[in-house]
Amino acid sequence: MPIPIVNSIASWLLKKRYHQIELFLKYPVEVQEEVLQQLVEIAEDTEIGKKHGFKSITDYNTFRERVPIVSYEEMQPLIERTRRGEQNLFWPTSIKWFAKSSGTTDAKSKFIPVSSESLEDCHYKSAKDLLCLYLNNNENSQLFMGKGLRLGGSKELYEDNGSFFGDLSAILIDNMPLWAEFSSTPSNRVSLMSEWEQKLKAIIKESTQENVTSLAGVPSWMLVLLNRVLEETGKNHIFQVWENLEVYFHGGVNFNPYKEQYRKLFPRKNFRYYEIYNASEGFFAIQDRNASDELLLMLDYGIFYEFIPMDSYGTASQQAIPLWEVQTDTNYAIIITTNAGLWRYQIGDTVRFTSTDPYRIKVTGRTKHHINVFGEELIIENAEEALKTVCLKTGAEIKDYTAGPVFMAGREKGAHEWIVEFRKPPQNLDYFTEVFDNALKALNSDYEAKRYNNITLNMPKIHVARQQLFYDWLKSKGKLGGQHKIPRLSNKRDYIEELLRMNK
Repeated sequence: MPIPIVNSIASWLLKKRYHQIELFLKYPVEVQEEVLQQLVEIAEDTEIGKKHGFKSITDYNTFRERVPIVSYEEMQPLIERTRRGEQNLFWPTSIKWFAKSSGTTDAKSKFIPVSSESLEDCHYKSAKDLLCLYLNNNENSQLFMGKGLRLGGSKELYEDNGSFFGDLSAILIDNMPLWAEFSSTPSNRVSLMSEWEQKLKAIIKESTQENVTSLAGVPSWMLVLLNRVLEETGKNHIFQVWENLEVYFHGGVNFNPYKEQYRKLFPRKNFRYYEIYNASEGFFAIQDRNASDELLLMLDYGIFYEFIPMDSYGTASQQAIPLWEVQTDTNYAIIITTNAGLWRYQIGDTVRFTSTDPYRIKVTGRTKHHINVFGEELIIENAEEALKTVCLKTGAEIKDYTAGPVFMAGREKGAHEWIVEFRKPPQNLDYFTEVFDNALKALNSDYEAKRYNNITLNMPKIHVARQQLFYDWLKSKGKLGGQHKIPRLSNKRDYIEELLRMNK
C-alpha cells in the first residue's frame, strides 16, 4: 500500500479517537467510576478478589475500606508466584510478561506484571493517543510522510519459568502491532540489541537513511544518540541529517536540564517538544497542547487513580482520595489500580494538579529521596547500602553526605557529585570511589545501565568535606536540632553548590 494512503488512513483513525478523549474530558468522574467497577468485576474470582470480597463491592467507598494500599514489597510474593507459573492471583487473564525496573528497597530489580489488557488498552492505546493529540493541535503535520525514531532500552527479553521479563520498551517492541512497526525506525532487530555501543552504531546506520519526522525516547539517552549522529555524519545540527523532523516526544526524566542543549541540536523555532508520563506500571498522562508544560491525565486506560496529600503521606492520618476530590497546587502521591492486577499500588511518584477541568498535572518528584536526572532512579536506600559496603571494605567512617547531578554539557557526560564528611577518611579516595561505584551498580540495574562504558554517566565525583561543614550549613539556615535533616539526594544542584562554596 503506498505511503500517502497509509498516512491518510492513520490520520483519520487517530483523529476519530479524539472524540472518545472528549468523552472523558466531559465526564471524568463517571469514566473513572466505570473503570473501577469494571476492574473489580473482572477480578472478582482471583485470589485477591476473593480475599477482599470484590463481588459485593459496588462503590468507591467500599473499595477503599476493603482493599489496602500496598507497596511493591507487599505485592512481591504474589508477583513471584505468578512468575513461577501460578495464575489468577491478582488478575484473571494469564500474565506472562514482567517489566524489569529498579527502585525497590530490598532488591536490585522489581518485576512489574504486564497483562495483555494493559498492553493493548494502556500502553499501545497511549502511543496512538500521543499521535492523536499532536495531530489535533498540528493539522498541517507531515508526521506520517516519514518514520518515527524510537529509542528504547538496551536489554533483551529473558525467559524464566515460562514467563518473560525485560525492559518495558523491549516488551512493547516485541509485541508491537504491525502499524507501529511499519512507521518506526530502527528495525525491531536493532531496537532489541543488548549491547549499547553496537546498538548505537546500528541505529545510526539504519536511521540516517530514513526520512525521520519524529523522535521518541528518554532525554539523556537521546542526547547521547544525537551527538553521536552528528559525530558520525559531520553535520552541525540534526536538521542537516533529517530535514523533515518536526517533533520530539520525551519522558522518563525531567527535561528542564536538557532544554538548552536540545535547542542547539534543533535550531528551528517551530520545532515541537511533547512530554509524556509513563512507567513500567502504566501510561498516565500526555501533553495535550503545543508549548505546554502540563500533562493531561488519561482516564480511560484501565487505570483507576487515587491520591494521598504529601503533607500526610506516611503518617497514621494519611487518607487516599479519588480523582474528583483533588485540588490544584497540592502535592500528591499517586496510588493506582490497573488492568494488570495492581490494586491500590504506590508507584512512588508525586504530582501536582494544575487544572481540574480538565485534569492536568505536573510531575513533581518521588515520595523518597532520589536522583533521576538520567533515568538512573538512584534512591536513598541504594546510597545507604553502597556507603555501608564501601566503609566495610575501606575502613572509612561517614558522618554526613549529600549528592546531586552533574548535568550534561555539550558532549560532556553526566555524573553524580557527592560531598562526604568523614569521621575516619579512607586512605585512598580513588579506591573508595571505585568500590562505591561498583556497589551502586550491584544494587541498582538502572544506574548500572547508565554507567555502562561511561555512556551516560561518568564515575562519581566525591569531595571530602571539612569537619563541621554540614553543621555550619544547617546553622546558617537556622535549622539546627529538631527534625531538620541533611537532604541526601537531589535532582537539583542547589544544595551541593552551597556546600561546595562553604567547603572552600
